[in-house]
This record gives sequence, structure tokens and C-alpha cells, in this order.
Amino acid sequence: MYHFFVEEHQIQGDAVRIEGNDVKHIKNVLRMKAGEELAVGNGVDRKEYRCRIEELLADSVVCRVLAVEEADTELPARIFLFQGLPKGDKMETIVQKAVELGAYEVIPVAARRCVVKLDEKKAKSKMARWQAISEAAAKQSGRRIIPEVKGVMTMKEAMAYAADMDVRLIPYERAEGMEKTRDIIRSLRPGQDIAVFIGPEGGFEEDEVDMAAEAGICPVTMGKRILRTETAGLAMLAWMVYQLEESSI
Repeated sequence: MYHFFVEEHQIQGDAVRIEGNDVKHIKNVLRMKAGEELAVGNGVDRKEYRCRIEELLADSVVCRVLAVEEADTELPARIFLFQGLPKGDKMETIVQKAVELGAYEVIPVAARRCVVKLDEKKAKSKMARWQAISEAAAKQSGRRIIPEVKGVMTMKEAMAYAADMDVRLIPYERAEGMEKTRDIIRSLRPGQDIAVFIGPEGGFEEDEVDMAAEAGICPVTMGKRILRTETAGLAMLAWMVYQLEESSI
């Protein structure tokens, strides 16, 4: 069943009005007709509204709610990916795959070794692009929320944002003790807020890791190989997703 996101105000009782670019997609690409069914979410809560198309108008698709269900496609814990800004369009891939894997938020971090420097105009354009990618990935993967891509933060701002989270990790190539990493991953539980800090190309500087450790963010190893920035976060997310979904069965 096709899934679409709408604003909360577009759901009124048992009536739903789909607007914007999705209207053309429904009419011209999917060629859906009155009487066919689709699913709608508001991108905020975990509810799925199963609807039947009533009318296809010039600028909207009017639907009738048939049933409301609590979706089970979200992880039982919230994972926040703090991603050091990479070069080129790598951030687009990272956002897309992180959302597919179940990340709750993606926070771009301007670490010291970041090559990319975004001025206000570029940052605004990039943020809009990344958020659109998040929404598309949420639709594709059956998510019921649209993960937010936050504004770019400095390392200090990012650490402050993560200060109250239950588990805070920073994979680091000089960290040792794979068993320690395994123990932390195995200890993850539903209901937790989990922060993962990933460095940019070239990784975090040593004093950034020391600063993170002093703030209670735990340096961990991911094995004997050094992973690219676009690989490290996704590998950690996949490991966490497996543990969380297994523990919630």
C-alpha cells in the first residue's frame, strides 16, 4: 500500500486532504483512482491512517479514513546520529540510509577536520535538501515519522544537545576493547535515547575525543579496520537496530 505524509491539520475526523507534490504523484505517476486505498501519516506520531480515495481534485486528493492503527515500524529506542560534515554529496547518502535504518534524528556536526564550510545561505539550502531526502526515505522504508535533520552544530553544541541522553558513544580508531563495545551494544534497551558521534573524513582530533570522554561520551572501537565516515555511522546503526529489535521481541 502506498504511504504519504500530510500535516496534522489535513486530517479532520475521518476526512483527509492530501495536497502539494503528492497530488501529481498520485494522479499522474501512480494513476490511482477513486475507490483505491492508501495509507497516510502525519510524520509526528506513530499512527497510520488507512484511507479510501473519495475525490481527485485539481490541487488535492480527498480521502476517507477507514481505520487507524499504531504502526510498529519505529525502533523501540531513539537513536540520534551526530554526523561530522563530509565532503561532496555524502551527507545525502548518510541521511537517506540512516533514516531507512531507523534513526530518530540526524545532527550535522562541524568538527575541526571538516573540509566543508557552510555559510548561512548554503546551510539553508543544504538543510532543505537533507530534510526532503529524510522524508523520501521515510516514505520508502515505511516509517511513520519523518526524522528531523537538525541545523549544523559545533562539537560543543552537539555534546550539550546530547548531555541528557541515556547512552552516548563516539567510535574512535584509537579506542581499544571490542568486548567493551559489544557489552554496551548488548545493554541497549527500549525507551532509551542513544547518541552516536561520527567523525568527518580524517576523523575527530584527539582532543575532541578527550573532550567528549570528559563529558561522559564513551569512546568505542568498531573493529580492526578504519571505516569511512559514510560507512561508520551506518555500521553502528545497523548493529544497534539488530540489538534493539531483538530485545523487544
